[in-house]
Amino acid sequence: MCGPPANAREVLSLKRLELRTQIEPMYRQIDRTRSAADLRMAVVVSRYHAEVTGALRDGAVSAFLEADGEESRLLVIPAPGAFELVSIGAELARQGGFDAIVTLGCVITGETPHDQYICSAVAGGLAQITVETGVPIAFGVLTCQTMGQARNRAGGRQGNKGEEAMVAAIEAAGAIRQVRELSAGAGKPERSRV
Repeated sequence: MCGPPANAREVLSLKRLELRTQIEPMYRQIDRTRSAADLRMAVVVSRYHAEVTGALRDGAVSAFLEADGEESRLLVIPAPGAFELVSIGAELARQGGFDAIVTLGCVITGETPHDQYICSAVAGGLAQITVETGVPIAFGVLTCQTMGQARNRAGGRQGNKGEEAMVAAIEAAGAIRQVRELSAGAGKPERSRV
């Protein structure tokens, strides 16, 4: 705009702009963390479609170690299939001692809607456990139409979803830890400068 404001709307707009640049934001922002240095994590991995789930597991373990996690602080538990991820994940979350849990599996569409029931039950069950216990559970269950699609997501062209699930779990565990510290008054995050 050149010259004085033409109407009240422009004046108000200019005042809001001035106000935004002069006032420090009032919100706080939790820092994003990708360090697993002091985290205790569990990975529950389905044995069904082992070629794919083994690659997902390897990606998750690699991501944990690359984030400075210690091998002694990582527990890997096999599960018979994707459906059992829920009961094993629930027990791990209830026992305590884990900052987050990563669940890995592979469900392939078949001739019947069986895959839809399994995927829905697993996703809902894991979400419920997270809400009830406060322990984040990362969903690394591939839901693909073909084995080719699954391989592409287990270290192929589409990356490794096991690795991505571990990164999400590390970030969620870090955020929850910061929220708990903030609630306890132990550490107050710096105000965000936007």
